[in-house]
Amino acid sequence: MNYATLHLEDIFTTLLFFFGIIIVFYAQSKVSRAYRYSKNITCKKKISGVEVARQILDENALTSIHVIETKGELTDHYDPTRKVIRLSSAIFHGDDIAAISVAAHECGHAIQDKEEYTFMRIRSMLVPIVRFVTYIGYFISIFALFVGIIGYLKVGIFMILATILFQLVTLPVEFDASKRAEKMLLQLKIIDERETEYVQEMLSAAAFTYVASFLSSILQLLRLLILYNNSKDE
Repeated sequence: MNYATLHLEDIFTTLLFFFGIIIVFYAQSKVSRAYRYSKNITCKKKISGVEVARQILDENALTSIHVIETKGELTDHYDPTRKVIRLSSAIFHGDDIAAISVAAHECGHAIQDKEEYTFMRIRSMLVPIVRFVTYIGYFISIFALFVGIIGYLKVGIFMILATILFQLVTLPVEFDASKRAEKMLLQLKIIDERETEYVQEMLSAAAFTYVASFLSSILQLLRLLILYNNSKDE
């Protein structure tokens, strides 16, 4: 392989790396903008995030699931192990579109858990595996550095593949939870048709972060494969 070809491939792999970062950064900026915008739109019902969550959970016979306040911003999540929905303070107490959208989305995950939604079950099974692969991968990466660049790249490729598999399963889980959230907000008449547009914008922006992370991982995998192929040719 001549120098010119190697130089072009170096540029290409560098671009892949930065494109991956840009995609994730753009997605995070998009959800931040949507969140700030939605926080300025008060729900006509003037109902807080915790009240929305409680209504949706009770409507779906999930009275045993607790809704508690947690620290941070956009740290909201459903814990399927403890059967608890944790909402950040702004979402827990807020009566804006952002608050009710996020609260309803997390309830969507709780409903998925109750109905044993296939992709959620698969994701739950993958969580410990991905954590183990990532944890062990870091130690192997250090060892692989002493073995050589090929060994190091092999470990990196394996770790990225595990991440991509997890992200691929996560996508339908997140989109389905948002779909359930919108359905329940309308069914319980918490929002009207006009507010539905705002809710959709908020949920779409949040879902895009998962799509962006997936695309970024694909680009990083392609970059590692190119580097690995080049290393073998040298």
